[in-house]
Amino acid sequence: MGKPGAAGRIFSSVWATWAVALVLVGLLAGRATGAPPSNGPAVQLRGSSASSDNTKIAVVAAENFWGSIAVQVGGEHVSVHSIITNPDTDPHSYEPTAADARALAEAQFVIVNGVGYDPWVTKLLDANPEPGRVVLTVGDLIGAKEGSNPHLWYSPDDVQRVINQIAADYTRIDPSEAHYFDHQRQVYETQGLARYHQLIADIRSKYGGTPIGASESIVTPLAKALGLKMETPESFLDAVSEGTEPSAADKITVDRQIKTKQIKIFVFNTQNSTPDVTALVAEAKANGIPVATVTETLAPATATFQQWQVHQLMGIERALAQSALPQRTLSQVITR
Repeated sequence: MGKPGAAGRIFSSVWATWAVALVLVGLLAGRATGAPPSNGPAVQLRGSSASSDNTKIAVVAAENFWGSIAVQVGGEHVSVHSIITNPDTDPHSYEPTAADARALAEAQFVIVNGVGYDPWVTKLLDANPEPGRVVLTVGDLIGAKEGSNPHLWYSPDDVQRVINQIAADYTRIDPSEAHYFDHQRQVYETQGLARYHQLIADIRSKYGGTPIGASESIVTPLAKALGLKMETPESFLDAVSEGTEPSAADKITVDRQIKTKQIKIFVFNTQNSTPDVTALVAEAKANGIPVATVTETLAPATATFQQWQVHQLMGIERALAQSALPQRTLSQVITR
């Protein structure tokens, strides 16, 4: 899963998205027969039928990794609904439901990843334009260009920018709680993400420059933050992420890197374990190369963003530590 491209993979059913848009029109028509809408701008409102408490900002996040951050920055003054929560769901080809359309229609604040990762959200929002609704498109915030790596939540710098923007947008929607949202942001940064940032710093300090391999481009932003040297050809990483066939030359290169141990660890996305990737993982293990795993979305779905990331970082750190052991000791560790 990953970078935009491969139209068939991104839209498994274009008509399904438009069907939901039609359902949305029906929902809005039904809503129009009820109480008249407020004449004020939506950004000045705090109530919404999408929230169980009409004093809370109604927030919808396309994916639960952004939703988790939104919950923790907003605290008791927000009600957050994440659409993609199942670790087995591919955000690219997700077919939204009528409930998703209704949630987006009634949201005061929407968080979209962008960069071609979740285009179905934009289609639904465009089908129901609301001038006062605040939409944070992470790709636009970061300045990501069309065709760039969409896995922005694996970049600590990008995550920080999103945290800051979420707090700013909450304040824009409800200026009376500006102090509260700023306090929540500071607590989240200094306490909630403390272990996350510490692990990143530790790995960079201990293992910076270590050559690694990976199954797809989801790992690239994190590898950069950790100071690790990605040896797998970018064209191979992109192909697997897009669901297309890597070139024969790239396959030969990746296979050679593993067999000659040009890489010290191999990192793969367990939510996109194709036969080719499975074979590479098995080959890495057979050659004594430690393997670490990552996932596309929160795993388990009940985890917070930081719990999820810390667990993955610890796995990468363990793999790097194993790779630094003498070969005989490493073999003993792997077979235990």
